[in-house]
Amino acid sequence: MSLKQKTVSGLLWSFIDQFANLGITFIASIILARLLSPREFGLIGMITVFIAVSESFINSGFSSALIRKKDCTDTDFSTVFYFNLVAGILFFFILFFSAPAIAGFFDEPQLEAIVQVLGIILIIDSLTLIQRTILTKRIDFKLQARISVIASLGSGILAIVMAYYGFGVWSLVAQRLSRQGFNSMLLWLWNKWKPLLIFSKQSFKELFGFGSKLMLLGIIDTIYRNVYYLIIGKFYPAENLGQYTRAENFKKLPTETLGSIIERVTYPVLSSIQDDKKKFKEVFRRLLKSSTILSFTALFGLASVSNELTIVLLGPEWKLAGEYLEILCFTAIFYPLDKILSSVLKVAGRSDLILKLGVIRKIMAIPVILTAIFIGIKPMLYVLILQQLFVAILISNYSAKYAYVTPISLFKDQIPSFIVVSIMFFILKIFHRYSDLSLVMLLITKIILGSIIVVVIFELIKNKDYIYLKNELIGRIKQIIKQYGSKNN
Repeated sequence: MSLKQKTVSGLLWSFIDQFANLGITFIASIILARLLSPREFGLIGMITVFIAVSESFINSGFSSALIRKKDCTDTDFSTVFYFNLVAGILFFFILFFSAPAIAGFFDEPQLEAIVQVLGIILIIDSLTLIQRTILTKRIDFKLQARISVIASLGSGILAIVMAYYGFGVWSLVAQRLSRQGFNSMLLWLWNKWKPLLIFSKQSFKELFGFGSKLMLLGIIDTIYRNVYYLIIGKFYPAENLGQYTRAENFKKLPTETLGSIIERVTYPVLSSIQDDKKKFKEVFRRLLKSSTILSFTALFGLASVSNELTIVLLGPEWKLAGEYLEILCFTAIFYPLDKILSSVLKVAGRSDLILKLGVIRKIMAIPVILTAIFIGIKPMLYVLILQQLFVAILISNYSAKYAYVTPISLFKDQIPSFIVVSIMFFILKIFHRYSDLSLVMLLITKIILGSIIVVVIFELIKNKDYIYLKNELIGRIKQIIKQYGSKNN
């Protein structure tokens, strides 16, 4: 299979995988939002940062180090596996005995038991990391996609049944635990890799030398991404945090689906061509332009229908989530650029620069946090948009040369897509103002009209990157139909 075929196949199956993790989980969360209250979602949001930070310690950047290394052995994989397992058990106990303090910080006694039970995820994740790393290194996302579908469906059904029978917040706890448990069990069952009874100090030192900086960055980044949950949970009622977490989940559907695909596919692909500068630049720019079209269309489109979408799907009590969502969409428009440039720096071996940029980025978040504490949640989101713009400029200035492009060219590549989706957004805003349709019909009409506007404009201007995406999609669909037809014959 050629590099292009591997890349396209990886993108397709990675999308299916992410759709399973976020899409199916998202659908389950809609049903759960009808059965549970914003407060119960807020309780889970309060402890998200503690679980996420512990998971960053367990990963330790080893996954990226293993993917980057060209000649990994079973000794390397086994060494990392045992380190992760010990780290997982250690952080489980740290979290377990810290649970009373966490509950006291938020003044929510119920959180103590929730934290202690959810901490089991850390041990499960430590058993799973190497299995996923091996599949990612092979650019094999088909098996991961199959496992994710099963795990997401199974955990979603379990949570809905529990919520229906009155288990409240524990249905959300069971959903997270069972999803990770199903993933781990099926990866061990179907991937067939088994660790050797060996721990190599030399291998550990080599991998940790690169991965330790990514570990520190991962911890800082995790705190940064979840600090708003912490601040809102501390200074506002749990109901407000519940509204914010639902808005975040809506935003994550397009951003994290695409962002994770970019990160998981571009890193191994770019690593494999790191010695060919011309090809590296070509593949990098193609990935950036294609992902920009997809992300801008999804985010501007979601912002256009945010209020109708949340009320129709979740109910009128979630109206505030829709207002948060519209602003949140614009905080994420540079997410694909961030992910691709991070992959470029990893390939270049500049984990030190990744760490430096990560620290600077987090320092720039201080005004956002202060705004949340002293002014309010909505003003915080507007300040966050400006902060993300400054971060994108900063990362581009430091990272562009490793992709053999200029910082200005990075933003020029995104201008056509930005103009197209901006036109779509403002047309839908005008349509909304003069429309007297019901919420459901307004939502459906906006989605259809927005899609038509984007496609028509791209077709009229004959955008090369749009045409490339369209042809790849059509070609892939024809290939699947052909394969399906040949099997039936």
